[in-house]
Amino acid sequence: MGIYLSSPKTEKFSEDGENYRLRYGLSSMQGWRATMEDAHAALPDLDASTSFFGVYDGHGGKVVAKFCAKFLHQQVLRSEAYMAGEIGTSVQKAFFRMDEMMRGQRGWRELAVLGDKINKFTGMIEGLIWSPRSSDSNDQPDDWAFEEGPHSDFSGPTSGSTACVAIIRNNQLVVANAGDSRCVISRKRKAYDLSRDHKPDLEAERDRILKAGGFIHAGRVNGSLNLARAIGDMEFKQNKFLPAEKQIVTANPDINTVELCDDDEFIVLACDGIWYSSNTFIS
Repeated sequence: MGIYLSSPKTEKFSEDGENYRLRYGLSSMQGWRATMEDAHAALPDLDASTSFFGVYDGHGGKVVAKFCAKFLHQQVLRSEAYMAGEIGTSVQKAFFRMDEMMRGQRGWRELAVLGDKINKFTGMIEGLIWSPRSSDSNDQPDDWAFEEGPHSDFSGPTSGSTACVAIIRNNQLVVANAGDSRCVISRKRKAYDLSRDHKPDLEAERDRILKAGGFIHAGRVNGSLNLARAIGDMEFKQNKFLPAEKQIVTANPDINTVELCDDDEFIVLACDGIWYSSNTFIS
């Protein structure tokens, strides 16, 4: 059977919500994959004036996607840049922070809690998209001190995740993307891309990969990963002489800031499977 099922799991999990600024809806389906590796965060009230939405498409396992859904928005909130009103800078720092937090004993422990080893649920629950509970999504202390333990030299997970995040404050929309999940906006009933897929054959991605000591074979980084940017995938981030943004694979997101107007109807965040199944998603 490998990583695919003999028949797809077509049960869907859907949810919606709203506040005085906006309404949102979400839905997920496991499909052909052996396990559900996607996660999300939908927080219409990140703070009194800001909403946060994120889609995380895991590969090689689900733990990095779940880790991002649990912690990435918290790191946005706690950034000094966010407090200064610099949303784009704060979310960029949060993407890099995910890689830092998943290292060492504490990172290993958090990933183990989120992973399959202690997951006692089977069947339908495997098909549910994972998200933090709204009641405890923002109130966890930012205590990530070094921990001694048998995994204190843990270099981070070999699995990874895309991250496509949309932050809305007043009339400003900030989209941050690393990987091939996507965001589009419908403006006057036309779809406009707010993200770009980070594939190894793009010139900027190829140049960084080669300069960092990697290679591209059959459209994949080092012959294995078909993404050039992702959170996690720490085996591609081991060059101690290069900063995080210049590693073979980087978590560095593209940031796109849009001023919303009366012509804007809605935005869509989704992982790659949605876009591959329809070229006319918005009609």
